[in-house]
Amino acid sequence: MIEHVTIGHRDNENGSKLFEIVMPRFGLGVWQMDNETCKSSVLHALNQGYRLIDTATAYGNEEAVGEAIRESNIPREDIFVVTKLRRVHATGYDETLQRCRESLVSLDLDYIDLYLVHAPPENISAREDVWRAMEDCMKIGLTRSIGVSNYGKSHLQAMRDYATILPSVNQIEIHPWLQRPELREATIDVGAVPMGYSPLARGQKVNDLEIGQIANSIGCTPAQAAIKWVYDTGAITIPKSSNHGRINENLESLNFDLSDFKNDFSSLEESYISGWDPTTEP
Repeated sequence: MIEHVTIGHRDNENGSKLFEIVMPRFGLGVWQMDNETCKSSVLHALNQGYRLIDTATAYGNEEAVGEAIRESNIPREDIFVVTKLRRVHATGYDETLQRCRESLVSLDLDYIDLYLVHAPPENISAREDVWRAMEDCMKIGLTRSIGVSNYGKSHLQAMRDYATILPSVNQIEIHPWLQRPELREATIDVGAVPMGYSPLARGQKVNDLEIGQIANSIGCTPAQAAIKWVYDTGAITIPKSSNHGRINENLESLNFDLSDFKNDFSSLEESYISGWDPTTEP
């Protein structure tokens, strides 16, 4: 059964919680899916009980996500939609507001549930204006909550100098080979919840012999073991798959108990970054 987590925004001045909303802790990522594949995958996932869908402007499939949501006939308020401000668009206040509105048009939805800055804006001087626009996107009702993605500890700390409202989520790569305890702690320290993408290291570690042995002992597949490990850290977890069988299998990973294998998973840590990693940039 998919658990839920309460996400909220901390007032940067006094640390108080401004408001909170409930978000599923498990969902479907749709990176690198064309529109037809994306729509089919989202519809199947929703039919299987998924209620969190993670997309982005950069993925080019927001329209398909919106179509699948409408065709599912599931009440809109029961589905949690995440999308992201593309890094090349994170250049200033007006651009950020414009791009959020464009995502709503592409999704053909009345609101986004969580809008993320996809990565720290490359122009450091633009970060304050971009985040001020993100705050206003929430204040005027374009999105219910805001957060960041691929932000490192230094980026999160720097936000304290310019944010009025601190982020509710930091979406980062997390998996057994990249466990990131310090970054997860820094995320929690600003009042945000870690959200883990690429729990399978983009498929690059599925045939790892060590996790294969752990999975055999648990009685699950290596992919299920890796996904459940991320979930058990407390992170919101969004494995990506366009294969209907694997979408089902990924959801079934939540049924396995990893509590007897904590040391085994700890030994897998190797700071393995499977792809893009702006968290260490200036």
